[in-house]
Amino acid sequence: MNDTNNKKLTPFSQMLRREMTKEEKHLWYDFLKKLPITFQRQKVIGNYIVDFYCAEAKLVIELDGSQHGMPDAREKDRVRDEYLNALGLTVLRYTNLQIQRNFKDVCNGIYNRLPIKRE
Repeated sequence: MNDTNNKKLTPFSQMLRREMTKEEKHLWYDFLKKLPITFQRQKVIGNYIVDFYCAEAKLVIELDGSQHGMPDAREKDRVRDEYLNALGLTVLRYTNLQIQRNFKDVCNGIYNRLPIKRE
């Protein structure tokens, strides 16, 4: 997959890692980073930058702000999700509001998609 990634997006993805939203920071530092499976932040895949990516689980996690509810943004998200699905990836989308109000449910939803044995 790496050979088809748009390398021109790398500097932008690095900037996005440095300037994560508060919801991205919350999910990263309070859940994903602590898991026994590797996630990458702001990963370039093709011509897209995904918020979080787990190669082992073939999982993409997207956190959507309010702008994603607009019709043109929904269409762009649909096209993006189709592209990622065609690569064999599952895309989980959560709104910033879900992160703020239902963090435990979001974490459980993600965890249930991972190849990790519960202890």
